[in-house]
Order: sequence, then structure tokens, then C-alpha cells
Amino acid sequence: MSASAAAAHGQPVVEVSNKPLLIVGIMLAMIMQVLDSTIANVALPHMQASLGATFDSVSWVLTSYILATAIAMPLTGWLSDRFGSRRLFIFSVAGFIVTSMLCGIAVNLPEMVLFRVLQGASAAFVGPLSQSVMLDITPREQHAKAMAVWGMGIMVGPIMGPIIGGWLTDNYNWRWIFYINVPIGIATLAILIALLPSRPVLRRSFDLFGFSMLAVGLAALQLMLDRGHQEDWLQSWEIRIELGLAIIGIWLFLVHMATGRRPMFDRDMLKNRNLLLGLFFMTNIGALLMATMALLPPMLQTVYGYPVIETGLVLAPRGIGVLFSLALAGILAGRVDPRALIGTGMAITAASLWWMAHWSLDMSFHPVIWSGLLQGAGIGLIFSSMNLVAFATLPPRHRTDAASLLYLVRNLGASVGISICTAQLARTTQASHEILAGNITETSLAPLNPHLLEGAGSVGASLFSMIDAEITRQAMMIGYINDFYLLMTVALVSIPLVLLLKRPPPVPTTGR
Repeated sequence: MSASAAAAHGQPVVEVSNKPLLIVGIMLAMIMQVLDSTIANVALPHMQASLGATFDSVSWVLTSYILATAIAMPLTGWLSDRFGSRRLFIFSVAGFIVTSMLCGIAVNLPEMVLFRVLQGASAAFVGPLSQSVMLDITPREQHAKAMAVWGMGIMVGPIMGPIIGGWLTDNYNWRWIFYINVPIGIATLAILIALLPSRPVLRRSFDLFGFSMLAVGLAALQLMLDRGHQEDWLQSWEIRIELGLAIIGIWLFLVHMATGRRPMFDRDMLKNRNLLLGLFFMTNIGALLMATMALLPPMLQTVYGYPVIETGLVLAPRGIGVLFSLALAGILAGRVDPRALIGTGMAITAASLWWMAHWSLDMSFHPVIWSGLLQGAGIGLIFSSMNLVAFATLPPRHRTDAASLLYLVRNLGASVGISICTAQLARTTQASHEILAGNITETSLAPLNPHLLEGAGSVGASLFSMIDAEITRQAMMIGYINDFYLLMTVALVSIPLVLLLKRPPPVPTTGR
């Protein structure tokens, strides 16, 4: 048996006085943090008017949060060792509560962006710490169930965020998407203060150069991905500069990791094959889940004409599929090779995307519901099983660092997936519109003669607008279908890589 596997077998379980209540507190913290990454999306138009912002500048409400989270997240392992995981977790939740309240009372855009930066920095540590604590307080034979429970919060949150955000904005005020965190956060904080254990504090040197290069690279990459579509990608000097900084920063970080005396992350951890493949699969999960969730709401509203609330209801079954498959994965983990579950989940996800690529303009809402249920089931199987495999051969001392990396690449995968799909959608829609419009002739418009319509004044102009709107709708449908094919290809290409994963060591029996 390898040293890492042996370390995993010899993992001490941290005892707590009330584990179920502590898990509730951990999950509340996790759900709050995940919800806040998507809940503000639907409220941007309302924020724009209230904060006196322009259409372009109000997007910084989202960008600032993403940037702060990406920069702060790699620090989780070092801060946890240096100050203690208990202190860091409690400080993060407390900071999240305070900054949520500040976001709710912001009166202009600069204030909102500043408070969102602080909120993102506070939230960055919650995800990795919640995962490592769940593993610490759970015996190894129950890790699959623990990861299934933890996955419910992290996977369902992005799906429910827009629905909850839309309901709060429509029925109350956009400020309530931030105020809602305060009472929930106070209850969460009380549970954590009373029950949360801590790991021993370690004196660990801080890799300033490595962190600086990683921060510059991640910040530039996130900015480029977030603003690329708006600035027409490489046609803009801003995007070119951000791309250059991203390449330089990440390259110098990787070189420093390979050659530095005391790099930011332990090189032994990054030699673990399951963790490295886990990073790849988590990137794909971020792209598959978040890109699909970014495409579907505008598609349903613009192409099919669904109202906001109905859009949320039609998409909700995706969350039901995730919950079902996470629970199923927890049950099957001790009996079925988790690598088989990951491969099955990828195949199911690919099948759901193939189904979505065959949607038509005249279909009912039923294919949206059933394909979403199927895709949620696939994503849930991958996520729960991949977390189990990634940590199965990893020494417990590396858990917090590994969790922060897995969480980070999932977010990066989401940003990359959304940017690529958005760019392809715009490009394909424009090209398809030109092709479709080129086929509109006097013959195809008969009995509506274009020459007669031109002389019909406003009535003719309205008819031309209706024709153009229908062409645009069909062109957009072609663009969405191409995106679904692209995501399906990503899922299919990932399936053979499952064979490279090492099977987790046998779970020790407890005799219970």
C-alpha cells in the first residue's frame, strides 16, 4: 500500500458533541456562499437603476465578487494552518454576514463594488473549509455519504440562486438578496462557535512570490473571461493585456511551483494522480453545469417566450435530479467502484446534452423538464464520486489545500465554459441570421410582396420587423443547439480519462 493510502487509512476522526447540528451549520454556510454567487444575476437591472449605474458598469457587481473569490481562495490552506481552521471558518462566516449587510445598504456603484470585493474575499474560504471539516468529522467508511450531503448544497445552490433572487426582487426589493443572509448567517455562526472543532496550528512559511503570480494570473484571466464578450475579445487592447498578464502570471507560478524551495502548495500533493485528474473533472463539471445554467434562462425567455417565474419552475427539476443522484451515489459508494459512477455520470450528462441539441422551436416544456432531470442526475453522480476519489489516496494534511484547488478550478471551469459558449452563441447567431435572411425572397414571402409592404407605411414596417424577429429567433436557436453540441463533446471526451483514475483503497469495516 502507498504511503498516501496508508495515511488515508490512519486518518483520525475529529470528535464533536453534536455532529448532526454541526453539519446543519456547515451546510447553511455553504449554501449561503454558493447562492450568493448567482442570486444577484437576476437583480442587475434593478440595481442599475437604484445605484445610478450604466448597463456596462453594473456588471462589476458580479465581476468584483468573482475576482475577490478567485484571488483569496488559494490562501485557504495557509491561513487555516497559520491561524487555525476554526478561527478562519468563523471569521469567514462573520465577515460574510457583515459584508452582505453592507451590500444591502450600498447607495452607489463604487460602494457596492467595494462591499462585493470584501464579501467575495470572506466567502472564498467557506467552500474549501466546509468540505475539509466534513471529511475530518466523518469516519472514512462514511466519506461517500458526507460528500453526497455536502454536494447537495454546492450543486443545488447555483440552480436555485436565480429562482430565489427573482422571487425576492419581484416581491420585495433587490436589497433583500443580501439582507436574507443576515438572519441565516447569525444562526449559522452560533452553531459554528458552539460546535466547530479545529486542527492544530502549524507554522508554515508564506510563499509571497508564488501567491502574487497566481493572484495576478487568476485576476487577469477572470477579467478577460468576464469582459471578453463585452469588449469583442482580442479586438480590444484591454483583453490583449489581460490575456498577456494571465499567461505570464500563471506560467511564472507553475515554474515557481516546480523549482521553488518552499512553493505555495506541497509538490507531493500535486503528484497524486487522482487529485490531478480530479482537478480536470471539476473544471469540466463547472463548465457543464454553469454554462448550461447560463444558457437556459435567456433561451427560454427570448426564444420560447417564458416569463421569469415559469422559467425558474421549468428549470427546478434539474436540482431534483442532482439531489437524487447524490443520494444514490452515497448509497452505492461502498458497493460500486466510484470510477464506474463517474463514467456513468459523464455518459448521462452527454446524453442529456444530445437531447437538448435536438430541441425544436415548437416543442412543449416537457423536454426541458426531463432533459434537466437527466442532466442533474448525471452531474450529481460525477460530483459526489469525484470528490470521494480525489481525496481517497490523499493524506489528511493536504485536504484543505486540495479542497481549495478543486473549488477554484470548478469556478474557473464555469467562467471558461460560460465565456466560450456565449462567444460561440453570438458568432453563430450572427452567421445564421445572415444565411437565413439571404433566403428571404419574393417567392418565400409570397403572398407578402416586399414592394407592396414598403408602400404600406407603418404596417409594412411592423411586418418587416416581425419577419426579422422570427429570423433572429431561429438563428438564436441554431446558436444554442451548437453550444449544446459543444458541451456534449466535452462530456464525451472526458469519459475515457476515468480509466486513468486509481481505485480508492478498500473501506475499513467498523463492525457496526
